[in-house]
Amino acid sequence: MGRFLPAVIILSAVILLSGCAKPELENTYVFPKEGLLSLMTDDSALRPSGFAAKLCVPMEDADLNTENVNAKAFGLFSLDDAEVLSQHNVYEKVYPASTTKILTCLIALERGDLDEIVRVPDESNITVSGSSMADLQPGDELPLRDLLYGLMVPSGNDAAVAIAHHISGDVEGFASVMNSRAKQLGATHSHFMNPHGLPDEEHYVTVYDMYLIFKEAMKNKEFQKIARTAEYTCHVEHPSDTSKSRDVTWTSGNAFYNGKFSFADNMEILCGKTGHTNAAGFCLVLGEKDAAGKQYVSIIMNSPIYEQMYVSMRNLAAKSQQ
Repeated sequence: MGRFLPAVIILSAVILLSGCAKPELENTYVFPKEGLLSLMTDDSALRPSGFAAKLCVPMEDADLNTENVNAKAFGLFSLDDAEVLSQHNVYEKVYPASTTKILTCLIALERGDLDEIVRVPDESNITVSGSSMADLQPGDELPLRDLLYGLMVPSGNDAAVAIAHHISGDVEGFASVMNSRAKQLGATHSHFMNPHGLPDEEHYVTVYDMYLIFKEAMKNKEFQKIARTAEYTCHVEHPSDTSKSRDVTWTSGNAFYNGKFSFADNMEILCGKTGHTNAAGFCLVLGEKDAAGKQYVSIIMNSPIYEQMYVSMRNLAAKSQQ
């Protein structure tokens, strides 16, 4: 298996999107001579301490170990060894669709009280065709903990809006928090406009930035628990009309979770998030571990076909064992 020598990279200023219906995104990263993230050697003993000490750092404009993976952009990152095991277009801007909710969930876990009751606002009544929903109604009340399952298991866009309003007062304020948190993690070539990932020209990520965000989320045990759940049932109160109080059951659309697709041999999925819009294609972010306990992050963005995304993800994860 090939390995990269870490390169000097700088997370540069955000480049604006172009296009409209199913638009193409401009290339992203510029590599000046100095910057925030500077790793000059593959000897981990010589790496700088702090921010960059344990980060995978892909080479600029390079492909590695890309066979049998069909997607616009993808990457496989070893968390234990801080190595890039596969990469393709990892610095190119792509639309994240519902993988956006990884950051939404992380921020809610960091800033919210899981036992606090959240009231679903009128703004959660999203009418966009094809929008994935948790079937929540304005005026519903449920604990933030349950709402996070509604965010991650059925990928509820209504749950995402309710979380944004609960944490920051509105979607715009929450998007500002998302962008600030992303920058703190070094993910400065992504930009977020909403908590759910519905299409917006100015809402985009890179595979590398998503690795930085997901790597941080995986440190949170509650996140891992929520993001590996295949089915979840909770009780929803509706104080203004008790006849609307009910139990709801949410089921994950992740085909690895429901058994429609088998995962890579000798690998166990720890947590993950799917996403899809016409502009984003089919997206999947997973954390996994091998039989030796080593952990990895595998990311596929903009795979053209649903079934092909799962086959590609299985092939990508298997590269960790080559």
